[in-house]
Amino acid sequence: MSNRDACSLVCKRWLGLERPSRDAIRIGGSGITDALVRLLARRFMNAQNVYINEIPISLPARFVRGRRINRPPLSGQSVSEQNGMGTSSLSDSGLADVGDGFKRLEKLSLIWCSNVTDVGLSSIAEKSKVLKSLDIQACHVGDKGLVAVGKYCTQLEDLNLWSCKGLTDTGLILLAIGCGRTLKSLGLAACAKITDASLAACRNLTDEALQAVGKFCQFLELLALYSFQNFTDKSLCAIGKGCKKLKNLTFINCDFLSDIGLDSIAVGCTELMHLEVNGCQNIGTSRLQFIVKSCIRLFELALHCQKVENDALCEIGLGCKDLQSLHLADCSGIGDESICSIARGCKNLKKLHIS
Repeated sequence: MSNRDACSLVCKRWLGLERPSRDAIRIGGSGITDALVRLLARRFMNAQNVYINEIPISLPARFVRGRRINRPPLSGQSVSEQNGMGTSSLSDSGLADVGDGFKRLEKLSLIWCSNVTDVGLSSIAEKSKVLKSLDIQACHVGDKGLVAVGKYCTQLEDLNLWSCKGLTDTGLILLAIGCGRTLKSLGLAACAKITDASLAACRNLTDEALQAVGKFCQFLELLALYSFQNFTDKSLCAIGKGCKKLKNLTFINCDFLSDIGLDSIAVGCTELMHLEVNGCQNIGTSRLQFIVKSCIRLFELALHCQKVENDALCEIGLGCKDLQSLHLADCSGIGDESICSIARGCKNLKKLHIS
């Protein structure tokens, strides 16, 4: 990319040749203005990938990830001013210019754009109907924006939402109805009012949204559930029934899940290739045996469960011939018999971790 930039400075003709050939734009650091975005949209009209990151350069990414968003700004005061980031920040107007300028936009990332709201997201969704990937982190968007994405972005395959506090189950349900049939990857984290595919420590959640995902997102391939407290096996029954193409499944600290939900996954999601079960106290040996019998394509398995015993691991050795990676932690009920069974049966195993 730097060589291309240098060449474009040689003469006006080379600059003109460089403009239509650039397919990706990355804008980083705080102080991003609408005028700058508008200028880039006019210059690089063929760009398909736009990445806008307003995290201050001096602020480590790991700090931002763990940081809580402050209270909403006072009337007439921008979020950027509150945080000491200056008055320049991408707004809904600038996001509308992105939609107007980048007609071929397929991938959009908005990181820490705190002045972007439902208005801007709705605008770009309506103008970017070929959008396939959308990543929004720490932006003040809610259900209205997500509903617009579901309505207009009917080719969307990859959606990631982090710390979008205004989102609720209602928005996710309507999104699933709108573009769920094309979604392959769905990730949400730190969205305290929403239930979904990849959610971290979201405790105010119910079954309703995940049931909608199971009903409408039939091409979903990745599902990760972290620290869910208020949803039950009903959600997994819906996922097992509807998401037949699921390949990657993670459960971490999902206390309300039991063998019933895992049975539904075993019956419905036979193409599963990656499974991680960590800290789910109600899931035991018998159902893990069932799932490894049904999901014979498993090549990566991670278990951190005290209830797992020798029988489950022996079944892995018998059924999972393609297994390449096995991680066992805190499985105090296993012994030499199960490890020997895995060694005999899993000839393709490349990684074995026991702790």
